[in-house]
Amino acid sequence: MLMLSKKELPRWAADWLPIIIGLLCLYLPMYFELSTSLWPNDEYTQGPMALAITLFLLWQKRAHFTSASIQAHGLGGLLSNKPLKNSMSWVTIIGTLLLILGLICYLLGYFLESFIMQIGSQIPVFTGILLITRGFSMVRAIWFPLFFIVFMIPLPGALVDAFTLPMKLAVSNVVENILFYFNYPIAREGVMLHIGQYKLMVADACAGLHTLLSLEAMGLLYLHLVNHDSLFRNISLAALIIPISFIANVIRVIFLVLITFYYGDSVGQGFVHGFAGILLFLVALSLIILIDAALQKFTHQPQ
Repeated sequence: MLMLSKKELPRWAADWLPIIIGLLCLYLPMYFELSTSLWPNDEYTQGPMALAITLFLLWQKRAHFTSASIQAHGLGGLLSNKPLKNSMSWVTIIGTLLLILGLICYLLGYFLESFIMQIGSQIPVFTGILLITRGFSMVRAIWFPLFFIVFMIPLPGALVDAFTLPMKLAVSNVVENILFYFNYPIAREGVMLHIGQYKLMVADACAGLHTLLSLEAMGLLYLHLVNHDSLFRNISLAALIIPISFIANVIRVIFLVLITFYYGDSVGQGFVHGFAGILLFLVALSLIILIDAALQKFTHQPQ
């Protein structure tokens, strides 16, 4: 069996190999636990989605990782007695402090069994490593993938409970009024919708804070990919993602209610229910693109 020595590897691969191995040893157990405990839950689907998008964005920026070798001063240079350039030493010091902060957060999260702290620790850990090895220019180049890790962090239960019920009540109320306007035999009791002989409850996954977070992530990804120059256009579209999410949720619930009304509860709660989740994102993305086109005309800026 042929073994590839460090000397035979490309310079960038030899530089990054020990860092990648260290990060895998640190975070792979966490991701394995997430995949078997939290992420199978329908309410936390934004976690694996955010991970996949983050990896995709990093892959897009791969040239920044291979274009230059790791800075010679690095963490070892900080700990050595060799003098460093002032501009670079401060970068290294800040990076080292961030790395230490991230590792402390990870350890606290591990012992306290807090996924919030463990997942969140990736941001200072990765940022610190990049500052130490490549400097501010590297962090500036891949700031968005680093920021997108935020969408992997599960929300605190108290925050979810505080927002989810009002959002479910609002969605169910709008659905009731729309279908009643079109003469459907529908009534509402809290978040329970009665249509014909069927009863449907607006679940957390249909109109909760996690859904809003997932759609916000998708909207910010869209903004990042289209890369508009207009600050007004970017801020306006980011803010409008919240009402877009509400409208998409209303359309999703109406779709499920009508499917159940016409074809029965078994159909509405089967494959179609899963398809409704895809419909939610398709509707939201379509609305984002339409509103973006309208904002383009309003700001009179070409693509």
